[in-house]
Amino acid sequence: MDRLFIFDTTLRDGEQVPGCQLNTVEKIQVAKALESLGVDIIEAGFPVSSPGDFNSVVEISKAVTWPVICALTRGVEKDIDVAAEALKYARHKRIHTGIGTSEYHIKYKFNSTQEEILERAVAATRYAKKYVEDVEFYCEDAGRTENEYLARVVEAVIKAGATVVNVPDTTGYCLPSEFGEKIKYLKEHVKGIDKAIISTHCHNDLGMATANTVAGIANGARQAEATINGIGERAGNTSLEEVAMILKCHKHLGIETNINTQKIYSTSRMVSSLMNMPVQPNKAIVGRNAFAHSSGIHQDGVLKNVQTYEIIDPKDVGMDDSSIVLTARSGRAALKHRLHVLGVELEQDKLDAVYLDFLKLADRKKDVSEDDILMLVGEGRKAMHRIKLEYLQVTSGVGVVSVASVCLNIAGEKFEAAASGNGPVDAAIKAVKRIIHRQMTIQEFLIQAINKGSDDVGKVHMQVAYDRNIYYGFAANTDIIAASVEAFIDAINKFVK
Repeated sequence: MDRLFIFDTTLRDGEQVPGCQLNTVEKIQVAKALESLGVDIIEAGFPVSSPGDFNSVVEISKAVTWPVICALTRGVEKDIDVAAEALKYARHKRIHTGIGTSEYHIKYKFNSTQEEILERAVAATRYAKKYVEDVEFYCEDAGRTENEYLARVVEAVIKAGATVVNVPDTTGYCLPSEFGEKIKYLKEHVKGIDKAIISTHCHNDLGMATANTVAGIANGARQAEATINGIGERAGNTSLEEVAMILKCHKHLGIETNINTQKIYSTSRMVSSLMNMPVQPNKAIVGRNAFAHSSGIHQDGVLKNVQTYEIIDPKDVGMDDSSIVLTARSGRAALKHRLHVLGVELEQDKLDAVYLDFLKLADRKKDVSEDDILMLVGEGRKAMHRIKLEYLQVTSGVGVVSVASVCLNIAGEKFEAAASGNGPVDAAIKAVKRIIHRQMTIQEFLIQAINKGSDDVGKVHMQVAYDRNIYYGFAANTDIIAASVEAFIDAINKFVK
């Protein structure tokens, strides 16, 4: 079997999704899960971009053992200096540098020429090589770069010392046949191509990220850059779990990965929970409907032989199709088991606190889903908030004006206010604004049910504008009005100190 290296960029490209930023502790948690999953390279961040990113790369380097820790840079000496400093504790380190190579980037982004960009690419590679042996060079927007020029750049950076060459379809433009041909062209026309690994980094703007990645692999790429759940800029990146399971299902390709596929589901749920980024129900491999059959014909076929409609055993990705159903009568052991399956390990005191919240939720719901449990685990982060919702009372109905009364606990001191509005949520938000005297504007307000039914937990994602900056709030509650207010307060806590 041939070997494909999996390069995970969940903590770099994936974290660039608005509202999905993690703190350092959460990033370490994800990095350890990726290590357990079997990821070969973890792109831990872009160190020069912020002190937080720098510190995350430092701490992740200390926390994991065998994966390569990679830091992103532009083709700028200062970026490379900072990346090298951030990687000083990594056991296996890589600097990922590069520059745009398409006409769009050369002409409009850099106001430069092909020859100047070629010189800058070589200079950046040589400079990074002074710090680390393992240098990856990215040709940004390679998908729209003319193949002959791309081959010249790739050949030059390999000669300068690049050990990996990243060929990104940065805008998600390529068709699978085009992207496959691009990789094939490089394999056939670049002198010294055997001295470096060709990597794919595909975006999903046209829904072809995974297809393009597989086409690249089929034509000689031996590193695939991906994210958990396919999260990332705009429409997202190649989904790690899809690539891993495609290669596992299509063994005739003769390519294997180091991924422990039985840990895919738990890693997916952890990332979804920490980033407050729900997995769409029909998401391949990890969506809650991925192994659900509602059609009578399909159900009949599956009951007779599961392979009639399932090409993957749910257990192969860590889904337990004989799962323990959690209700108000479930004990701590059942909850602890389900959390373990989801990749969450809690200390006894935290487990006890989550269990009490679980019992309250179970009393309100017919059954408690895995998403509900992950939501309860995430609620613990609110304990650190300076502003907390003490109580909320709303009066609303047909033919009456909605009125809300709220009480906020701000650093231990309680404040009350009431307001009327165009509906209960509007009234409650106005009441909060009367306490928090800031000019805030809600720019986005998204409500999503976790499962279905009138007793379901509703998730609210909110985007709040304040002082020319955007802040994101999240909350979940069976009371959608309460969830809306809590999401608003969650956003406020990020700018009111």
